[in-house]
Amino acid sequence: MKHFCDPVLESMATRRSVAKVGPETPTDDELVRLLDAVTPVADHKALRPWRLILLRGDDRMRLAEALDAAAGEVRAPGKHNSKPFRAELLIAVVASPTPHPKVPQWEQHATAAGAAHLLELALWQAGWGVMWRTGMLANSPEVRAVHGLTDDELLMGWLYVGSIDESFRTRMLESKRPPLDPHQFLGHLPD
Repeated sequence: MKHFCDPVLESMATRRSVAKVGPETPTDDELVRLLDAVTPVADHKALRPWRLILLRGDDRMRLAEALDAAAGEVRAPGKHNSKPFRAELLIAVVASPTPHPKVPQWEQHATAAGAAHLLELALWQAGWGVMWRTGMLANSPEVRAVHGLTDDELLMGWLYVGSIDESFRTRMLESKRPPLDPHQFLGHLPD
């Protein structure tokens, strides 16, 4: 059931988080192309206070080891934290604020979150499944170190990206799930 005639609004309205993505992923060149849709994110004073880190292949094992170290987890030889292996591509979203007298840090974090969500939408429109994951250990010293973060940066989580299983895509298209009532999100100043 279509909600909008406009394809952009329809894509936004039908976006879903895909917890289990398949092994195919966009190439780095495809991601660069999609970033054209992300870079116009609302950004007070054009500070561009965000960056992305791609994790593929062995980088995911480095993250697994950092997560285990942060949790104090000691695993048997050959065993590892499986979370970074839920997708072949993880995109770390980093808020990278710049000191500015008119743009507080929280506003720059909001810009980074906005960029992440626009990237989610762009990936979705391009046919990819995405799940934004965080966790209590995202900004632990071990995880920050493996990402090469500076003291001022904040790891806002990872976008897990991959193909969408056709049976899941069919279930999404056939879903009768009603949209949320938008009235609950609108209000006015109190009297």
